[in-house]
Amino acid sequence: MPARELSPQVRAALLSQTIELPSWAFGNSGTRFKVFAQAGVPRDPFEKISDAAQVNRYTQAAPRVSLHIPWDLVDDYEVLAAHARDNGVTIGAINSNLFQDDDYMLGSLTNPDPIVRKKAIDHHLQCLDIMRATGSTDLKLWLPDGLNYPGQDNLCARQDRLAEGLAEIYAALDPEHRLVIEYKFFEPSFYATDIPDWGTALLHCLALGEQAVVVLDTGHHAPGTNIEFIVAQLLRQGRLGAFDFNSRFYADDDLMAGAADPFQLFRIMHEIVSAGALAPDSGVNFMLDQCHNIEPKIPAQIRSVMNIQEATAKALLVDTVALEAAQSSGDVLAANGALMDAYNTDVRGLLAGLREDQGLHPDPMAAYAASGYAEKIVAERVGGAQAGWGA
Repeated sequence: MPARELSPQVRAALLSQTIELPSWAFGNSGTRFKVFAQAGVPRDPFEKISDAAQVNRYTQAAPRVSLHIPWDLVDDYEVLAAHARDNGVTIGAINSNLFQDDDYMLGSLTNPDPIVRKKAIDHHLQCLDIMRATGSTDLKLWLPDGLNYPGQDNLCARQDRLAEGLAEIYAALDPEHRLVIEYKFFEPSFYATDIPDWGTALLHCLALGEQAVVVLDTGHHAPGTNIEFIVAQLLRQGRLGAFDFNSRFYADDDLMAGAADPFQLFRIMHEIVSAGALAPDSGVNFMLDQCHNIEPKIPAQIRSVMNIQEATAKALLVDTVALEAAQSSGDVLAANGALMDAYNTDVRGLLAGLREDQGLHPDPMAAYAASGYAEKIVAERVGGAQAGWGA
């Protein structure tokens, strides 16, 4: 079925979907054992944005680039924002960094030392200044704080310190800003994590106010966790502010979205579609949070965007009338069958046709490969220090 035969509602939903890209996905990354450098990797935030713009050029679905501070520090953020606009994208969320400073060994916002806590708060105030200069509206906070040993610190006292620090950061937000709080069930600490789950993140958001929302990273859960249930609960509360898409086989592997469990990605997008959260005004920001250690970085981001688009298209093709009728009548097999029929639909041709209707190449991967951009940056980016994890 060509894209022009899609229902107007499905077509509009697919055309309106946007996915934010992470600047760090375009730098060198690796494991604790080895970082494998690749030729042509960006040497500064300007080149990261140029690379991210290639993904949007061939998909028209990735118009924002998320920055990480201090990895993306520049002298003039208005100039960086202008560079992004010149490349057809804008600056998305600003991510703080509380895990790469020696002072944070025993915690940042939860540290027993008030001097260290003030340093962590001041870092977020710096991020807010960057948001004002770039036009960003989301400050994303992942807290790596935690304990390795029982008795190392007082669990309740750490939550009190965290609440106080978050309140100070929240008070500094402008009216159009959001504080987006991330959670992760373990790592880098192993006995206790200070924001280990969606419930803890939600409690802090509810205490702060309407401008505080939760970000769900698909790699930040224990094995077997029903992530779509968490999605549904946060949507019910109006507190699902953002998604960080990736894939994992064991822990936070940050592999390409849809690589490990495409059926899970479909189930998540079904909940998103069912709640009307795919709409641009829903307040839910979709983003990739991935590192590409062994695969070429730009094609890996293109493939990830395409995987999310495929899961979304399948979710939009669910026969909701049949599904609701089966659910209401208690017909378990028919209800499950309605989902499986949509999931088993090959939507690649539909999306290829939709891209052609947009004036795009039907295969973004092939279009990028034929563009010569990869060869161009390898030839041009000689000298200087490549961007990488922590750089």
